[in-house]
Amino acid sequence: MKQDRSEIRKEKIMETVTLHNGVKMPVIGFGTFQITDLEQCEQCVRDAIEIGYRSIDTASHYYNEEAVGKAVKGCGVPREELFITSKVMVCDAGYDKTMKAFARTMKKLQLDYLDLYLIHHPYGDCYGSWRAMEELYKAGKIRAIGVSNFESYRFVDLLMNNEIAPMVNQTETHPFFHQKALKKVLAEYNVPLIASEPLAQGTNDLFKNPELQKIAGRHGKSVVQVILRWHRQCGDIVIPKSTHKERMQQNFEIFDFSLSDEEMAVFDRMDLGHGIFGDRRDPERVKMFCHMKSED
Repeated sequence: MKQDRSEIRKEKIMETVTLHNGVKMPVIGFGTFQITDLEQCEQCVRDAIEIGYRSIDTASHYYNEEAVGKAVKGCGVPREELFITSKVMVCDAGYDKTMKAFARTMKKLQLDYLDLYLIHHPYGDCYGSWRAMEELYKAGKIRAIGVSNFESYRFVDLLMNNEIAPMVNQTETHPFFHQKALKKVLAEYNVPLIASEPLAQGTNDLFKNPELQKIAGRHGKSVVQVILRWHRQCGDIVIPKSTHKERMQQNFEIFDFSLSDEEMAVFDRMDLGHGIFGDRRDPERVKMFCHMKSED
């Protein structure tokens, strides 16, 4: 007997990946990057949780933690069922600054603990930040700690020279940049990759790609759903963002079909082998992130 899609979604709602410290993280979450209107952000997070998302990704750099906190507080879902992620920005790098930044984040989010806290970019005093995060982790204030936008050599350097190894790495990953070399390194340490920009912001006419449209037609899905399904079959954790509830719903419905080897091979031909949203080693890019200021 064929199972109803709503039943499938209900079963898959809590599908998780187990981090190397035993914490379970949902494999799909709701991203809030670039949702800067606070009322809109609060409503989007409420809608996402209503649909079934249990993982919400924000950051100090997104300037919307307060809206996320309001949505989480008023959503009616028990706190232990939610997985909330935030990040410390470059201007708050270092032990003392990270401690203050974490306290500010918790106040905005109105939370007693955070599920995942990340170093947002590999600049500034990352070691000082990591020592603060290790301390907060040991104190039970954070359930898991990790990094974001760390290339393989930066990831291994941090891991080898600290007591606690990062539990995730969130970085640009999409059909045009598969991050194969980085994933090989992460796999050595049992660390999953969280795909930021999983849809490449629709660049290069991604959503109009003829081959992806054919795959979508065969499965009765959208191109976006096919891309997110590809991510999952590659082992990526995904955090797609949308401000439209119907698209949030579609983004969530990626567990009731699978791509064949031939369909996965279509994506192999799309990989450019490099990012498309800027080189993190570019001095001007480093300056940009270092000049960003946190909210008081």
